[in-house]
Amino acid sequence: MTSHSSPAADTDVEGVQHGGVQSVDRAIAVLEILAREGDAGVSEIADKVGIHKSTASRLLGALMARDLVHQNSERGKYQLGFGILRLAASIPGRLSLVHEARPVLEALAAEFKETVNLAVLRSNYAVNVDQAMGPSTLASHDWIGSLTPLHATSSGKVLLAGLGTEERERILKETGLPEKTSRTITSRRKLEEQLLQVARDGVAITEEELEIGLNAVAVPVFNHSGTVVGAVSISGPAFRFNAETQPGLLESLKQAGLEISRKMGYSGA
Repeated sequence: MTSHSSPAADTDVEGVQHGGVQSVDRAIAVLEILAREGDAGVSEIADKVGIHKSTASRLLGALMARDLVHQNSERGKYQLGFGILRLAASIPGRLSLVHEARPVLEALAAEFKETVNLAVLRSNYAVNVDQAMGPSTLASHDWIGSLTPLHATSSGKVLLAGLGTEERERILKETGLPEKTSRTITSRRKLEEQLLQVARDGVAITEEELEIGLNAVAVPVFNHSGTVVGAVSISGPAFRFNAETQPGLLESLKQAGLEISRKMGYSGA
């Protein structure tokens, strides 16, 4: 005998599916409340989510079973659990800096019509790992893969400023401060003063320090723990490119650095 599903049965399946999605949505809302508030009681959570107290208790119980929520034994309130850290820890390794930064680099290049580079620290050098080209025929140099000296480039100064004192000391002792042009900073004292300003202002500007006729400006990219993991720079010919006088450039570049940083899990200001 052939059996046919009744409309009631179909409705029941749809109802279960809808209920499942609703439960997930509510569970996420609970986690977001705890992330925002730090801790909260059952009644407070129920009120904020707009559900009955018993429903909130069941959601919290399910989240506790997965270690996503923890109940403070003294106050009885709920907090995010260590299971959240376990999940979060798997994210940074899966995020590709180049992949996350690419659309931001392209937008900057289109807006300011100059060359935009993404650099990281490798073997005592700033290595350009991606580039977006401006439409100008003068912006034709391919910097991808180039090893550039840290002390003579805007990206390099951003990366140096993000290091601890001991690591920076080690690198500069090994590389020295070779003169690339007459404008290269070769004084350790002067460089350290610049790096303090870079760390304070969140931007590094170089004018013809690597090559005569080339100016550049860079900002840091942070990861989820607030560590500098890269630098975004805009560079152009000295006769037309001045980061401090070009309207909106510094602000747009800083916002671009923050946008990439947030994609990498950074939550700071």
